[in-house]
Amino acid sequence: MAQSITGIANRALQLLGAGSILNLTDNTPEARECTRTYDPCRRAELRKQVWNFATTRAVLAPDVAAPAFDYAYQFSLPVDCVRIILPNDPCLDWKLEGRKILTNAQQSPDGTSNSASAPVLNLNYVVDVQDPTMFDPLFAEALSAAMAKAMCERLTQSNQKKSDAEQAYRDALDEAKHADALESLPADAPDDDWWLARVR
Repeated sequence: MAQSITGIANRALQLLGAGSILNLTDNTPEARECTRTYDPCRRAELRKQVWNFATTRAVLAPDVAAPAFDYAYQFSLPVDCVRIILPNDPCLDWKLEGRKILTNAQQSPDGTSNSASAPVLNLNYVVDVQDPTMFDPLFAEALSAAMAKAMCERLTQSNQKKSDAEQAYRDALDEAKHADALESLPADAPDDDWWLARVR
């Protein structure tokens, strides 16, 4: 059965021992709390980790307007970007300000030359995935646990349930991160300044 927002919400309610809902639009305290917590929790959990299911790439062109000072170019982040993934580049020339990446580079940070025209920026990033059928199942479980933790006080007023929800969240997030990491090749750390000075 495909994952759904209602299913994720009901799993959160199950973790709290609360009654289930038919839809987030139900006129019940449980449905109202699920509606209030689902989207903030979803975005926060996406941002916490470079999830394989939520990564993508884009080639960005520079904005027409340059930064006011100090930098030659600025690039607007994609509207669905919730976290940028820095490339493995010891000479990285980026500064993130709001929703803009500022740089002086005459070539893209990954070394692609663009001397004949304005530079482009090759960006990997975590997408604001909204379709629950695209979630990794363990991410969906961690999201449910995050919702349960967020809703616990208002639905239960129980310190024990709050403690249990926090532990369930930690366990679910650790399991999701572990499984996700096993499906990615480890990234080599960039060479440090001392090593680069020795080999030049």
